Amino acid sequence: MNIIETAMRRYSTKKFDASRVLTPAQLSDVKALLRLSPSSVNSQPWHFVISDTPEGKARIAKAAGGQYVANESKILDAAFSVVFCVKTDFTDEYLEALLEQEQQDGRIDSEEMKAKVRKVRAFYADLHRVEWQDTQCWMEKQVYLNIGAFLLGVGAMGLDAVPIEGVDTAILDAEFGLTEQGYKALAVVAVGYQAENDFNAKLPKSRWPESMLFSEV
Repeated sequence: MNIIETAMRRYSTKKFDASRVLTPAQLSDVKALLRLSPSSVNSQPWHFVISDTPEGKARIAKAAGGQYVANESKILDAAFSVVFCVKTDFTDEYLEALLEQEQQDGRIDSEEMKAKVRKVRAFYADLHRVEWQDTQCWMEKQVYLNIGAFLLGVGAMGLDAVPIEGVDTAILDAEFGLTEQGYKALAVVAVGYQAENDFNAKLPKSRWPESMLFSEV
């Protein structure tokens, strides 16, 4: 399956087959997709609460009650559920930790290169922290880049998924102690296999035509 076929095949799953689970190899690949997502200046301002157990998914599903109850079964019946979280601060200490990790991974091979990377990253970080004062919005954009890449990635694995913003993120923050860890929840993605009676799987994909979307210059 090529990438266009994957994009055509994937859709927002409304009903999962609760009897199907992911293999250990699939679980490993799913976590790799989360780790390997691109982000601006390799900022990686995210954290993930993940579960493939009934107990863990039930904890996540606590946020899908009340007005969000239509999403509860998606989280519970999916083979794997992910809470996407964003950092609540982007500090100089965090920037230095990123540098150290890059050096450890072999991406930075000299102190001169390290100084250059530090300068460039600080420039872009301070555009948001100081000049534009939109750091939180900028970090959230990086998390949504991850969600987009993740949805396409699990589709390429032959899995079905649905992004869920219809959850009470304050409940997730409290349930998993995210605030104390310097994060807040943004959204949930449920991953697994579509149920045979998922109506949305049988509907044709609908998108704006090319004539409306592209300006070729």
